[in-house]
Amino acid sequence: MRGSYAWMNLGAVLLAVSNFLDHTDGELARISGKTSRVGHWYDLASDAVVTILVFTAIGVGVGTRSARVLQVPPLALGTIAGIAIALIFFLRARIEEMAGKAASKQASMGGFETEDVLYLLPLVTLCNGATPFLVAAVIGAPLFAVWVVFDYRRVLRGYTR
Repeated sequence: MRGSYAWMNLGAVLLAVSNFLDHTDGELARISGKTSRVGHWYDLASDAVVTILVFTAIGVGVGTRSARVLQVPPLALGTIAGIAIALIFFLRARIEEMAGKAASKQASMGGFETEDVLYLLPLVTLCNGATPFLVAAVIGAPLFAVWVVFDYRRVLRGYTR
């Protein structure tokens, strides 16, 4: 959030560790049969809050270097990207609730899901690429959110019949 090279890298590494522990916790719960509906929703809500805060913090950090990116304050760009990603999480959870886990499955390639792109954040900050990353997020996240909205509406139409 402070925008310096060292702080951005520290934040990115801590986020990668946090994501790893979050994924590990979920896998251990599934393997041990200790999953719960409340735990699942708590995890989704926590992920949404963390994601909004991460992208908002990236916006603040970029804002310490540039007052405007794409003619918009970076804080606004980070907040927009974070909210779009939180909307994606929420709608995917609703799709899963209505149509099952298979219906909410994210795109994956080689075992990596779409959200796993955040594991690359330390490389982004190491290469001083927070600004281009923020631009990509503020363009890509809302577009993907629109796609998920259409997917949600498709599932909703099938669910109400």
